[in-house]
Amino acid sequence: MTDLETPVAAPRVPALRRAAPALLGYAAVRVLGLLALAVWSGARGKSAYTLLTARWDSLWYTRVAELGYGYEVRLPNGDVHSNLAFFPLLPWLERLLHALTPLSYAGAGLTVGLLASLAAAWGIFAVADFVYGPRVGTCAVLLWAVLPVGIVQSMAYSESLFTALAAWSLYAVLTGRWVTAGVLAALAGLTRPVGLAVVAAVWTAGVVSFVRDRSGGVQDRSEKHAPGAHDDGRAPEPSSAARARRVPQTTGAPHTARAPHTTRTPGTTGTAHPSGAPAWRRVLGMLLAPVGAAAYVLWVGHRTGKGPLGYLDVQAGWRNGFDGGYAFARFVADKFTSFPSALAGAGLIAGVCLLLWLYVIGVRQRQPFPLLVYTGVVLALALCASSYFGSKPRLLMPAFPVLLPLARALARARTSRSALVTACVAAASATYGAFWLNGSGPP
Repeated sequence: MTDLETPVAAPRVPALRRAAPALLGYAAVRVLGLLALAVWSGARGKSAYTLLTARWDSLWYTRVAELGYGYEVRLPNGDVHSNLAFFPLLPWLERLLHALTPLSYAGAGLTVGLLASLAAAWGIFAVADFVYGPRVGTCAVLLWAVLPVGIVQSMAYSESLFTALAAWSLYAVLTGRWVTAGVLAALAGLTRPVGLAVVAAVWTAGVVSFVRDRSGGVQDRSEKHAPGAHDDGRAPEPSSAARARRVPQTTGAPHTARAPHTTRTPGTTGTAHPSGAPAWRRVLGMLLAPVGAAAYVLWVGHRTGKGPLGYLDVQAGWRNGFDGGYAFARFVADKFTSFPSALAGAGLIAGVCLLLWLYVIGVRQRQPFPLLVYTGVVLALALCASSYFGSKPRLLMPAFPVLLPLARALARARTSRSALVTACVAAASATYGAFWLNGSGPP
């Protein structure tokens, strides 16, 4: 049997049951973080609920949900902070939930954030499971949960909502569900400006699929030599003979084979190729993808009377822009003017290098092309923007595919060892999150 032959289909596993270990582990990490925040905040005489629902961006989203757009603050230095900078999907959901339940706008925002974080964890598992198998999927979810700024996933912020929409849109692309991918990308574009990353992933995957359709039989020959992901948009898998020899392992070694139900299309017995979908579905998905972001940006331009670029003026009032990383580089360089702050500067450089290194590893491990495009755009927008530098860690949180190389390494360890490492990191993350959120700066 060769690699091109159809593998034997295994019994289908319900998606939620398959993801249950990852979701339970994720919930446990988040509960630990919230308990640490409650204890820390109580010791300082603060309300953990207030920190989660009524601080910085949370207040802006709540005000949009309650009063609509049009509110702005003029600072003494001339800057104008307008709530038009905040995309509308989260406030819309807050308003809807407030109308349907007794929850306040702030409580509705927290509820949306908590539910969205579970949806994001499920979506991350779905993507990682499709590419590398359920064990890596579970490790990826846990790594995302224990990020140092993971407490933001439990706040009335839009990061969790965006990550959920992005992850499921990417999963839809990988499995050839182009219309679903386009709709979810459009919703992601209504959530945060970085929705452009999801649009870029959908569009590049669509363009590549049409190119491959035109190349015809060249696809099979080029698979062996492509420097990136395989032509089906997924990571390489072992040969059918190797799959036949593999037996279930109980020593904690990862199961790298993908779930059959995620690699097949209805009515076929082979693996799913995103480029195999009807052309009109691919075109429709690509057309839908940018609708959300484009609609809001154009609406802001119309409302401000400054045309299509009016949203950029709104962001400029917050001193947000894209300068290629110049402002961030100066910020890091200024840290080396004194010894204590030099340690922070060294830490920032090490963190950026780690992110870039993990991204390069993802390229070498032949992650699916849509994931690489999405991650690259998220990293570029976060690291090369002139926004508030203390917020960059949470702006990087949606770049979950960068965690896949670490997830693969963690999955190769014995279960007891990986559980111990995850528990220790989770405790450290919970402590840091409580300290960070009780600080003076915005998360």
